[in-house]
Parts: sequence; C-alpha cells; structure tokens
Amino acid sequence: MPNWLNPVYAYQGLEEFFGMGGVVLIPIAVATFFMWTFILERISYYFFAHQGVKNRLGREWEERQHKRSWRSRAIRDELVSQVKQKTVANVGIIKTLVAIAPLLGLLGTVTGMINVFDVMALSGSSNARLMAGGVFQATIPTMAGMVVALPGLVFSNVLEKRSRRETARFADSLEIGEA
Repeated sequence: MPNWLNPVYAYQGLEEFFGMGGVVLIPIAVATFFMWTFILERISYYFFAHQGVKNRLGREWEERQHKRSWRSRAIRDELVSQVKQKTVANVGIIKTLVAIAPLLGLLGTVTGMINVFDVMALSGSSNARLMAGGVFQATIPTMAGMVVALPGLVFSNVLEKRSRRETARFADSLEIGEA
C-alpha cells in the first residue's frame, strides 16, 4: 500500500501540516468540513430527492381543475417557489464558507507575522533565518484558505446555476391551459 494511503502516515502528515501552519488552520479545517458537507448534501439532493419533489408538485398542479384563474396562477407561483426554495437551500451557507476561508487564511498570516516580530524582538536581531521560518509558517494558512475557497467557489456557482435552471424547467413544465 502506498504511504499516502496508510492512515498512520496520513495522520502524521496532517499533524505536521497543522504544526507548520499554526492554530488558525483548525478553523479553516472546520470551515472546510462544513462547506464540503453542504456541497455533498446539495449533490445528493439532486441525485436522490429532486425528481420526487418535482413529480409530487407537478401532480398537485395537474390535479387542479381550473388553471387559468388568478388563484390558480398564485398556486402555480407557490409551487415554483417551493422548487426554488428546495434547490437553493444551503447554497448561501456554502458561499459564506467560501468567503470565510481566505479571510481565515489571512488571519493566520497576520498572526504568523506577529510571531515573526516577537521572535525578532526577543532575539534582538533581524536574523534572516529566524524570519524565514516565521514567514513560511505565516503563508501556510493563506495557502490553505485559498485551496479551500477555489473548489468551493466553483461548486457554489455550479449549484446556483443548477438551481436557477431546475426552477425554470419546473415553471415551464406547469401548463396553464387554454383560455
């Protein structure tokens, strides 16, 4: 088995990464976990539940006798709103977590640079070797925040577009009928 598949080596690698980047990597990891949880929830909704919701609401519309009255149009709008509400659920949370990740990375950079200045103040010198280690540690959270945000941004845009498309398709599928 390759080393990267071995759980012991994977844990040791994560431990080393968290040690290099500082405590700000923990909130970034938590934000990452929740972001991917919500992304996977949205994907599973489309695979397993969305068609059933559309079918149920479509049957509810088809069972209506009169489809041209003001009340029927209001009910149609409400059915379309239900589909929109179901498809857009948690996308806002995903977008928020995508926005938070780079900001947490910048927080890690700032705290890392403060540590660099503390080391410089304690040592009484501006030793380039001491500074290099601190600067390296300060850039790890920024990188982690960006790495988390980029795929999250892609998925949030894809999910948002899919929500609009599915809502429009459902609205188009509800026939109003003849005058």
